[in-house]
Amino acid sequence: MQFRHERLPNGLDVIAEITDGALSTSVGFFVKTGARDETDALWGASHFLEHMVFKGTHDLSGDEINRRFDWMGAAANAFTSEEDTVYHAAVLPEQQHEAVSLLTRMMRPALRDEDFQTEKLVILEEIRMYDDQPPFGADDRCRAAFFAGHPLARSVLGTVDSITALPVDAMRDYHRRRYAPDNIVLAATGAVDFAALVETARRHCGDWEPQAAAPRTVPATAHPDGGRPIVESITRPGAALEYAVRMSAGPDGSDDDRYPAKLLAVILGDESGSRLYWSLVDSGEAEHASLHHHDYLDAGFFATQLSCDATDVESLLARIVACYADAARQGITAAELGQARNKLAGRVVLAGERPRRRLFGVGLEWAHTGRYRSVADDLAIVESISLDHVHHVLDRWPLDGPAATVLAGPHTGTSA
Repeated sequence: MQFRHERLPNGLDVIAEITDGALSTSVGFFVKTGARDETDALWGASHFLEHMVFKGTHDLSGDEINRRFDWMGAAANAFTSEEDTVYHAAVLPEQQHEAVSLLTRMMRPALRDEDFQTEKLVILEEIRMYDDQPPFGADDRCRAAFFAGHPLARSVLGTVDSITALPVDAMRDYHRRRYAPDNIVLAATGAVDFAALVETARRHCGDWEPQAAAPRTVPATAHPDGGRPIVESITRPGAALEYAVRMSAGPDGSDDDRYPAKLLAVILGDESGSRLYWSLVDSGEAEHASLHHHDYLDAGFFATQLSCDATDVESLLARIVACYADAARQGITAAELGQARNKLAGRVVLAGERPRRRLFGVGLEWAHTGRYRSVADDLAIVESISLDHVHHVLDRWPLDGPAATVLAGPHTGTSA
């Protein structure tokens, strides 16, 4: 693999991981904006804007955009998260120029009034559907409780009230500020013609005007109530199962502990072969029980997810916390560490073999840190994690400590 990087005079970063023998090319624009960059008045604007980008430019309709992707045989899509909005396409190498040219044009959407009003109805319906499906908004509610007062408390979709009140002029201004070239990364992986990639970027993006970006990081203080557990309930009498989401503090994206934290989550809460799996899922007592570590620019957390019969939710949550306490007290075994390493290494290698998967790893890493990590680098990190590292995480970030917990389902509690 070969890594290439060039920065245009206006600040747009163009990067590529070139793989000899690859049979496809993946390209994407990684915009460093998401829910955390919004104000209350702009809540949900990032995700709404993602939809609007596909509604067309001043000289291309939304239908024409879709037809051109279809003509290329492209697998194209987009997503919005708390920190990023990403537009991506996977194509045959001979379609690289066409795919990049189309994506660059899409980055300057028309944002027409009539499209805005039509798509607003789509977003409002998406919010209502999200609240009506398991886990009934429990994850967003838990995030809001855990990150109260911090930008990461905002859900990506926004709320019915915030989307209803959002004017098109506010979105246009948000686009102007956040979709500036010095706030975007153009990334490509697989069979990439880097010289052609840079030339296409110069031709279509060279006249984009840079903007002074506001600082994105804010010190995160979970549990402003002093560390007392936060428990809320969302009552859905017709639900078949009870869903629980529990969040506790973990290392952020700049902390070296984030790597052993992810390995610890595999040991304790992977969806197969973990302690939670053998204790609760394999026994048939829970439909699902897992633990994941999530890291952001300035904050991180461990997320526990559980689905089970409503009558069992409290006892099973208590057993999960007891499992975490036992891990902190008794430690992790060498066999568990080896198995988790094998799992993570396998996932790194399998993702590395597919340009479409590598695009997200390469693009997001550069967008967040300005660094490139190869597959070999990732494997070296996995292999370097020791039992001492994992035990340090258990000591520093106690999984059985203060947490925000939200229940959703037929369980009786504080209705919402």
